Amino acid sequence: MLNIKKQINRLYSSSVFGQISLSGAWVAILAARGFSLAQIGFAETVFHIVSILFEIPSGVLADVFGRKKTLVISCLMRMIGNIVMILSNNFAMVCLSIAFHALNYNFASGSGDALAFDSLKSVGQQDRFDRYASNQLVIYRACEGLSTLTAGFALVIGYKLAYATGVAAGLVQFFLLAGLVEVRLEPLAEEFNVWKEIARCFKESFLFLKQARKAMLLMFTNSFVGALDILLLFFLQAKLPMAGIPNWALGIALLATQAGGVIGARLILCAKKFSYRAIFTIATAVILSAIALEHSGLYVLMALGGFMSSMADDALQVRTNTRLQNMFPSEQRATLISIESFTFSVIMIVLSPLAGLFFTVW
Repeated sequence: MLNIKKQINRLYSSSVFGQISLSGAWVAILAARGFSLAQIGFAETVFHIVSILFEIPSGVLADVFGRKKTLVISCLMRMIGNIVMILSNNFAMVCLSIAFHALNYNFASGSGDALAFDSLKSVGQQDRFDRYASNQLVIYRACEGLSTLTAGFALVIGYKLAYATGVAAGLVQFFLLAGLVEVRLEPLAEEFNVWKEIARCFKESFLFLKQARKAMLLMFTNSFVGALDILLLFFLQAKLPMAGIPNWALGIALLATQAGGVIGARLILCAKKFSYRAIFTIATAVILSAIALEHSGLYVLMALGGFMSSMADDALQVRTNTRLQNMFPSEQRATLISIESFTFSVIMIVLSPLAGLFFTVW
């Protein structure tokens, strides 16, 4: 029988080593290297173009060949991306590194949650998934916060050493992922054919979305709100120094913005009586208010806006993830999660360059 505690703890631990590094404040690092906000916005667009091309195929591969395998591939993509960034001496190489980080995101995005939900469901504990999703967002925000807290230190030691820490963390993550147990609630067909399985997974996933329009609407609205939060936090890394924040306070301010996500991911567990529509309305209003605070030009209010935005986004994310996981059929779970990420990338491709100009001009 699956040791569910060991399985979930390995997923938590791999998330920690998969996200923590000294290069978390990558926007600030690129800005310090002399790249403009417009270039940084374009690099973010490259990330999402690659995501659009590989997001859904990576989810299909996870469902067909196994979620554990695609998590390992994700880890390898991250290490390659970090190595390319270390060797980068022009903007083209920076974009290549960003592309590998996009593949890291693609192969991990649907696989981890799918493996966790099916692992919990296999032992009759799927009701615990909302807590798992909350804990994963706490880990994400905590790691992002620690990474951005060291933003000043990363600028001092240089981007090469900063990205080298990601390579070292990736090696640890690789061995953690190797110890995971693959879980399949639906066995593969006796006459397994790779291309037929891939085609079947694609077909059944899109048939599901055609019928379950509510799930598609949830994906789109959650992705749009999440995009607003991500872009605000990205450009705060560069805008806070422009607003006059002292160097010693930059890491603290960025840590505070991530702390908002930790609080939001926990608060939502105490708000189960609130309807999804109410949570969505509140979260959207809070993020729009945060964008207004970013335009105050006062770094204290700008940091407060980042705190509010990440809090609202993570609260909505936990609620949305739980609703979607309970809608998705097991055999297409990773593919359908990847379609949500695909939707997010489409939105980000449109918003990223516009946000770069928007935050540069105003």
